[in-house]
Amino acid sequence: MEIRTLRYFLAVAREENMTKAAEILHVTQPTLSKALRSLEEELGKKLFIRHSFSISLTDEGILLKARAEDLVRMADKIEQEFVSLDDITGGDLYLGLAESVQIQKLAHEIRILKNLLPNLHYHITSGDTEQVIEKLNKGLLDFAVLAETPDYTKYEAISFPVPDLWGLIVREDSPLSKKRKLKVRDLKQVPLFCSEQGWHNAIAMWAGESIQDLTLEGSFRLSYNASLFVKEGLGCLLTFKGLIDTSEGSGLVFIPLDPPLETTLYLTWNKYQSFTPVAERFLAQVQKSFAR
Repeated sequence: MEIRTLRYFLAVAREENMTKAAEILHVTQPTLSKALRSLEEELGKKLFIRHSFSISLTDEGILLKARAEDLVRMADKIEQEFVSLDDITGGDLYLGLAESVQIQKLAHEIRILKNLLPNLHYHITSGDTEQVIEKLNKGLLDFAVLAETPDYTKYEAISFPVPDLWGLIVREDSPLSKKRKLKVRDLKQVPLFCSEQGWHNAIAMWAGESIQDLTLEGSFRLSYNASLFVKEGLGCLLTFKGLIDTSEGSGLVFIPLDPPLETTLYLTWNKYQSFTPVAERFLAQVQKSFAR
């Protein structure tokens, strides 16, 4: 199975039209059709359902699409890594980032590195631990920023110097907005929004047995989206300080939890990982900065 054939397959899957895909790929339609028939014969499965004016994927085609996307991204990353070995002015850096204001520290380091290496190109994936760790494990990322302690049997990591502080985002007209701090008992009977990761880890640890008395109204991967639900009066959001605008006029208020709840972020990479020169330089720079 060739990477080129997988690129053909993905183009057809995306366009749902053989003619359009052939034009994008700059190949003839017979060449494209032959390659896809050979792919189906190689796998022993039908990948497409041909309609009058379009093409759709079979269940087997949907499975291959998910795998092929990872394989093609990996192939692209390998090519870029080898090209960058001889490029002393840049290279490609792949990062998977948790949602936190602490990410600004990495942005600051990238800016410094970008000034030194004008051909530096960085690729950012955002998500929770489950999302970014999957890409890290597949080798699609150089580094992942996790909002939980990594498994040191699998990964190496350095902690961010400043932890994130948890609190509750409420509407300014909420009775809770008058409180300076919030205890677990204050959150009973309150519809709560939170990330699934935060709810089952940090919040569960903070609330203890009282977690069963709290109501998770809905889970969000992105705090900004959850804040829109808060503005509509559908509930209150448990999240890190600084992620949501709570300045005057925003209509929202941030109230810290009591006792205080903090989460440390970790810049994480695979154990025994081989870095490109630019990734190695980035790591050395971050380690030096975080140690100050």
